[in-house]
Amino acid sequence: MQHRTLGAQGLRVSAMGYGSMGTVVGYGAGDDDQSVTAIRRAHELGVDFFDTAEMYGWGEGEKLLGRALAPIRDEVVIATKFGLTREYGLDSRPEHIREVVDNSLRNLGVDSIDLLYQHRVDPVVPIEDVVGTMAEFVKAGKVKYLGLSEAGPEHIRAAHAVHPISVLQSEYSIFARDVEPLFGLLEELGIGFVAYSPLARGFLTGAVQPADAYEDNDFRRLLEWWSPDNYPANTAIVERLTELAASKGATVFQLALAWLLAQRDYIVPIPGSRNPDRVAQNIAATDLTLTAEDLAQIAEIAPTGGHGDRGTPSPWL
Repeated sequence: MQHRTLGAQGLRVSAMGYGSMGTVVGYGAGDDDQSVTAIRRAHELGVDFFDTAEMYGWGEGEKLLGRALAPIRDEVVIATKFGLTREYGLDSRPEHIREVVDNSLRNLGVDSIDLLYQHRVDPVVPIEDVVGTMAEFVKAGKVKYLGLSEAGPEHIRAAHAVHPISVLQSEYSIFARDVEPLFGLLEELGIGFVAYSPLARGFLTGAVQPADAYEDNDFRRLLEWWSPDNYPANTAIVERLTELAASKGATVFQLALAWLLAQRDYIVPIPGSRNPDRVAQNIAATDLTLTAEDLAQIAEIAPTGGHGDRGTPSPWL
């Protein structure tokens, strides 16, 4: 497994990470034991970067990931996030950050968090106060690196002026391209990028279904990519991408992950799966090389991404 550097502060992680949200929330019922097996399989195949958040099951996701990684804690980088409420509001008040970080340390069963993100920018709390509080944990040895998630240029600059930001995490895939204008700023400031939902919430997996085929608690039922107006056009994109992938002896999801790796050398995708075999297939994308011709063909197939909104507001637009 190749490694990549995230930011100018020295954080190095595997070129492919593992996003654990789906182990506890968002994609229907799961199996904890299977998820633990999938997480450990990822590590066996070279992944050393694992992502979670307080919001993923309100601590249950952190507990599951901590249990899975306990035997290999010293070999991995663990990232988590704060800043949301159970009502899906925003709360980055300093006292709330301190409470959540202490809870996350206990949930994960660790002495320090390798990478701490603000999950979403809180317009009520100045970003300088937020990062100042995060920096307290760095000084105390409880956090090593700082990150932001779904932040725009103004907040990125202001945060970085208080304490170096190592990583911006935002949604990015062949279907979701709106973050690309921020890459110049990240390069200017020396900030790495982590791509969540790199397979477009499952649309780029080769196993996409109409919205009404998913369980009632599957949030994809509400996303515009799956709406009757957009679903046929989006499946047509996937069909063409699948043909291109097959010509290279790969699957469409391996093509999609290889596409992300080819965009910048400081981008790390974090696909998640509860299936150990699928985890292995995702990781195999690190061995897939795309030519300039391949990239041009993908750009022709999906010049502006998928049809419909990705579902998460972009504060930089």
